[in-house]
Amino acid sequence: MDSFLGSGTTAAVAHKMNRRYIGIEMGEHAQTHCQTRLKKVVDGEQGGISKAVDWQGGGGFRFFKLGEAVFDEYGSLNSEIKFPTLAAHIWYLENKTPLQGQADSPLLGVDNGTAYYLLYNGILGDRRPQGGNVLTSAVLNELPDIQNQQKIVIYGESCRLGAARLQQANITFKQIPYDVGML
Repeated sequence: MDSFLGSGTTAAVAHKMNRRYIGIEMGEHAQTHCQTRLKKVVDGEQGGISKAVDWQGGGGFRFFKLGEAVFDEYGSLNSEIKFPTLAAHIWYLENKTPLQGQADSPLLGVDNGTAYYLLYNGILGDRRPQGGNVLTSAVLNELPDIQNQQKIVIYGESCRLGAARLQQANITFKQIPYDVGML
């Protein structure tokens, strides 16, 4: 593992030696230099240790670009985080699997009989600071497929429903940002 990939030499050598490797680099340099270099290695580039290991090219690699950080440097929820990013984080936090498809609805999905909803960033169309991010009776009635769910987890800024109403509807409410943990 090379956490400061630089020009990609460590990854290039590891690839030519048929080793598993992870390289990490920040900024556009990761694409303009490191990814480009590894493509050349796969195509059979003959520099470095190529002769010593009889490198002819081949194999492949995966290149990932990370999205916006969910948490800031103080461990607080990043105020610039967008709905799809937080939705993917919450889904993974709850289910330990990647969110399938584009997060464009408060209903993130259903897993093992539990439906997961996220009220955040005006997903219901109301962009006012409190609009649509607070669980109220009106918001609950707007949630897609809410009547068809047996067990429900809803993330939101706050909840105006009482404990009895939540229990009756089999809803577990989790407050943003306090119940959104780091992985």
